[in-house]
Amino acid sequence: MRTEQSGLRFRKGDAAVTAAVVLFAIGMLAWMLFGPGAGETAALARIYQDGQMIRELSLGEDTEVTVGGLYMNRITVRGGRIAITESSCPGEDCVHSGWIDRPGRSLVCLPNRVEIRLEGPAAEDDVDAVVW
Repeated sequence: MRTEQSGLRFRKGDAAVTAAVVLFAIGMLAWMLFGPGAGETAALARIYQDGQMIRELSLGEDTEVTVGGLYMNRITVRGGRIAITESSCPGEDCVHSGWIDRPGRSLVCLPNRVEIRLEGPAAEDDVDAVVW
């Protein structure tokens, strides 16, 4: 009397599929590290006041600028990020917005009518969220 073994066994085809998945993963990693967009220059921060661009800053260079107007905003670029670090406007909501570093993001000081927009090559294909 023969009893059949129940359970899963590894077959030759399984090895081929496993190898294909591993090669695909390695290819995707190489494309992310060395493909289009790899090693791009730092994003640009464009500062607007009353709808007019008044200054352009590179996030690759640490700096600090002051924007006047009805109120004062101190804008700081440090370590590839930008923030409004000091403001004389009421509530200082712009200061509490924190640091941003990805193209497509922005900071706003409504009382002083100042907007900081981060622009760069990744702005149009940057992923905000993934839903499964």
